[in-house]
Amino acid sequence: MTTLADAWSWLTTSAHWSGEDGVGNRLAEHLFLTAVCLLIGCLIALPVGLVLGHRGKGGALAVNVANAGRAVPTFAVLVLLLLSPLGPYEPWPTVIALVLFAVPPLLTNAYVGMRGVDPDVVRAARGMGMTGGQTLLRVELPLATPLILTGVRIAAVQLVATATVAALAGGGGLGRIITAGFNLASTPQVVAGACLVAVLALAVEGVFEGVRRLAPDGTRRSGG
Repeated sequence: MTTLADAWSWLTTSAHWSGEDGVGNRLAEHLFLTAVCLLIGCLIALPVGLVLGHRGKGGALAVNVANAGRAVPTFAVLVLLLLSPLGPYEPWPTVIALVLFAVPPLLTNAYVGMRGVDPDVVRAARGMGMTGGQTLLRVELPLATPLILTGVRIAAVQLVATATVAALAGGGGLGRIITAGFNLASTPQVVAGACLVAVLALAVEGVFEGVRRLAPDGTRRSGG
């Protein structure tokens, strides 16, 4: 309890919220890094998942390969990238490591969502004269949106929790508060930084849940 009280005292000290190393700036860096990696991950994984799900070929292999990547720790990937020729070009090693971490849930949910569309609906759309592209965009994609959004939510929350590794490569974010706490042997600061990351992850989860509840009925049936 004393450690938690000390962490709360650290968090409520105004001096810790201002300046380049303050919570406000580190929080903005964390959110920016998360948003960039999520956007890149979506641009890579969603088109692949949608197309493979639409065609029904090669998707299972792609999903299995992507999910196999989950077995490799993000920290290990980051270390390897830092030792590669990309090492000096921070934040690219961090961005690449986090994007690779975000791709599996995005790809998997996009593919599963597309394959879960009722085949009779797809056949009816084609019977109406729709092309493959029109069927994908006007029929399959709207019906697959619930699972796609669930994948985006999962990826976003995971990125928020994992983006702390950026501090190990000299990047910004809330991880810098934790590493600075270790360097200063300040347990309250370490606990405070960890609590900030946890609260931010819960906040992101809450935002996506709010969007799901406000969305049309079809999207709210996503579950997850």
